[in-house]
Amino acid sequence: MPPQPQVKRSFLEFLKSFIGIVRVLQILLGAGLWVTIAANKYEGSIHYVLFVAVLFWLLTLAIFILTLLDKQDLVPIVGGERWLLSNVIHDVVATLLYLSTIGIMIYKTQKNSYCNLDVYKHHCLYKVYLTASVFACLTATAYLLSVIYGSCRKCRGERTVV
Repeated sequence: MPPQPQVKRSFLEFLKSFIGIVRVLQILLGAGLWVTIAANKYEGSIHYVLFVAVLFWLLTLAIFILTLLDKQDLVPIVGGERWLLSNVIHDVVATLLYLSTIGIMIYKTQKNSYCNLDVYKHHCLYKVYLTASVFACLTATAYLLSVIYGSCRKCRGERTVV
């Protein structure tokens, strides 16, 4: 049975909306961050960065799918009328934790800056950490945009994400 035109239209409306585009960016940039780190050798505080990146990637993916399918009413406690507030709280926490990951990644990048020389022949994580720092900054910016947008909608009294 083919999908009904109304359902297909709501998919497209969400994907073309500001929040839909920002959620896709959050998913892609978050995946870029954790894949960059996980594909290379890492140690110490980078475990925390990987934890934050994977946790919020999975949570954002779940929120995206629930909103895309318009099934947020099925989520107990945080769904239904509280869905917009739940999204804003998720985005605030993600922004704050991503800010700490930015600090860790910048520190690790600076700590490994000595090996960014052509004559240095050993394995160096400088470029990996620099790339991860950029991904962390872009992802935090995407979550911050989502916080501002969701907060403005919540202040206007709206209750739906789209």
